[in-house]
Amino acid sequence: MSEFDGLVAVVTGGASGIGLAAAETLAERGARVAVLDLKPDAAEPLTAFPCDVTDDVSVVAAVSAVAERFGGIDIVVNNAGLGAQGDVTANSDEEWHRVFDVNVVGMARVSRAALPYLRCSAHPAIVNICSIAATAGLPQRALYSASKGAVLSLTQAMAADHVREGIRVNCVCPGTVDTPWVGRLLDAAPDPEAERAALAARQPTGRLVTAREVGHAIAHLASPLSSATTGTALAVDGGMQGLRVRPS
Repeated sequence: MSEFDGLVAVVTGGASGIGLAAAETLAERGARVAVLDLKPDAAEPLTAFPCDVTDDVSVVAAVSAVAERFGGIDIVVNNAGLGAQGDVTANSDEEWHRVFDVNVVGMARVSRAALPYLRCSAHPAIVNICSIAATAGLPQRALYSASKGAVLSLTQAMAADHVREGIRVNCVCPGTVDTPWVGRLLDAAPDPEAERAALAARQPTGRLVTAREVGHAIAHLASPLSSATTGTALAVDGGMQGLRVRPS
């Protein structure tokens, strides 16, 4: 038996990267997991549903389909997101709107659609995927950092709004994670190996975070065993935020 037995989890952007790792971890621990993605592709025991988090009609349809299929929703993992590079001059207005629409408003849409079902759950939890970029100044990440700063504030506000309903809201703040998106950035760099080494070196552990490590942190916050934890940002960053180690 597991604390997740009988619980239903929704993971947006769950077809790859951190989302897939979270979905697989929750399923391994006994949850029934619905993966919501633009390109729904999930192997058993995961169940895939098409969803565009920038389209409220699509979100409501997907969340309703999950609740109808499984009889309710207990956990929401808001993972769907976009990256962006460059300083404040690098991105057009259209890209600013697009990234915020996915990374911030998308979380609000999914949470809003899921709230009626969460209110009926004995163990409701929302876990938002934030980033080290919300709390540390990273070079060439102005737009992305702004969106993740908004996610951190949104998480805390949602936690305050829903704590008396018993709905816990937390977020995970990963460092640089070895995901397909990061892999594509490395492939586009003039010297991919040197760039990978630089990204690894800025984390005190000397390596990138794995998606599986972030998945375990998500499961920890989603678990009924963490029932006293809400409004919290959990760093999974190899010590990047808090440690100041001497150079080797």
